[in-house]
Amino acid sequence: MKLLLIRHGQTPGNVLGQLDTAHPGPGLTELGERQAAAMARSLANEQIGALYASRLVRTQITAAPLSRLHGLEVEVLDGLHEIEAGALEKLTDHEAHKRYMTTVFAWAAGDLDRRMPAGPDGREFFARYDADIARIAERVAGGGGDSAVAAVVSHGAAIRTWAGLRAQGADHEFAARHVLANTGIVAVEGDPDSGWKLIHWDGSPVGGLALADPTAGDPTGTDVAGP
Repeated sequence: MKLLLIRHGQTPGNVLGQLDTAHPGPGLTELGERQAAAMARSLANEQIGALYASRLVRTQITAAPLSRLHGLEVEVLDGLHEIEAGALEKLTDHEAHKRYMTTVFAWAAGDLDRRMPAGPDGREFFARYDADIARIAERVAGGGGDSAVAAVVSHGAAIRTWAGLRAQGADHEFAARHVLANTGIVAVEGDPDSGWKLIHWDGSPVGGLALADPTAGDPTGTDVAGP
């Protein structure tokens, strides 16, 4: 099966550069709304058979135009939400960003015992995210076989970290180097048993660079490789 992991549209927290991971979280900015609409149009010809979002409302709002276009209900799953920032929640400074992203990409490299300050470790994140990906694969592949396509609207750090460890062709260094702007898409194919292979990594907003915001302080979608 094919899995489209779509980052949500822009939020006020993205603009401010906040580590904003708590439930239920903010909605979208005006640009984020336009990004979501453009993302749906860009995927109009994709044969999507199921649509999922996280418990954070920004993903559900982002998924809504795609839901209307394809006539699909948005199913909310509890394990697809952003990686909790713990003690770094709402911080905007460079050191907080660096500590957060260093932690999550350490998980992508296999260091699952490292813990976010006053937050989860890698085992906790992968347990919940893997469980929902497996649930999606079981439901969708059963109805469409190898040609089944599911769209999952999730979050920047969560998608990059999961793909960095789980997708062949996207290790932790690749995931750290490759940006994932709002409504960027990471596409993989396979299944939980045989594994996942990276098909493509569209780091820019799916509707085009005109929908990008280079002034935003967004920490979880940027290139964080290097010092």
